Amino acid sequence: MAALRVLVADDNALLRQGLARLLEDAGIAVVAEAGDAEELLRKARAHRPDVALVDVQMPPDGTDDGLRAAREIRATLPATKVVVLSQFLEERYALDLIGDDASGVGYLLKDRVADVGALVEAIERVAAGGSALDPEVVARMVGRRRADDPLADLTPREREVLTLMAEGKSNRGIAALLQITPAAVDKHATRVFDKLGLGDEPGEHRRVMAVLTRLRAS
Repeated sequence: MAALRVLVADDNALLRQGLARLLEDAGIAVVAEAGDAEELLRKARAHRPDVALVDVQMPPDGTDDGLRAAREIRATLPATKVVVLSQFLEERYALDLIGDDASGVGYLLKDRVADVGALVEAIERVAAGGSALDPEVVARMVGRRRADDPLADLTPREREVLTLMAEGKSNRGIAALLQITPAAVDKHATRVFDKLGLGDEPGEHRRVMAVLTRLRAS
């Protein structure tokens, strides 16, 4: 099986080169590096990587240039999946990146880079068409409460299952993490979707998108 081809984009040269080295050591082929959003777009078009690993804040403006470039890659290069790394716990960045389709996209906090195994797993999941959302971002979404909170009727266990679903975990993965059976996860998930009015959404990444769409309105 051919190695995944990844483009690494970050304006911090030391971090960018460190990420590239970590990924190479993990068996991932880093086909290009970019230090600003314009170079990212240019090299993404030239190399057509399987995944672009992108920092949110990049030149030329130093604001959310990386995020905007990532969205353009998703719109114009559908074969290239995107994982965004951010130092900010911003729900709106994750939701803006996802748009209307949670397949082939990831949003992780830079703290996750320290866990190389988790980063590689997220890249592989996204490359395969899944999603990888940072647990802290998802937890903030799920933890929000309002008077008309659609999550208010969920039990603590159902909230746990919802959080892990929104991160992109499979039922089997959730079962292993919560130390329950896959059948129990399926029952919890069914109740979650019934309570949120999402019972007929098929597929793993569509399920994530449905959850996040509902959370967007909460």
